[in-house]
Amino acid sequence: MLKFIRSRGSIDAGLPFSDAVRVGDVLYLSGAMGNVPGKMELAKGGIESETRQMFDNIARTLEQNGLSFDDVFKCQVFLADMKEWPAFNKIYVEYFKPDRLPARSALGVGGLAMTGRVEMEVTAYARGK
Repeated sequence: MLKFIRSRGSIDAGLPFSDAVRVGDVLYLSGAMGNVPGKMELAKGGIESETRQMFDNIARTLEQNGLSFDDVFKCQVFLADMKEWPAFNKIYVEYFKPDRLPARSALGVGGLAMTGRVEMEVTAYARGK
């Protein structure tokens, strides 16, 4: 099974990618940022605000597919400044149960779309959902 998933917000914004792609029992989410839903505008307030908005955006995509953060098994994090890693981690742990922390990579990058501070891709197990 291969299913391409696009939200109305992504379509309206003219974004040239799917929000997620389901391949069998796995849901691959595109990189999510801390943008205001349906707009090419970042949440105001820096890394903390962007991170919380990013998690809200990811939660929405997961929920639209019958999933939650409990189903996430891998995260790839991209930070504009690795010095903000502790601030990111402080918020990150609020979204995952201590006994269900996904495998994770974190990378410092030279630049993100919209001059964002953070972007994250997640992969989730969708068997039976």
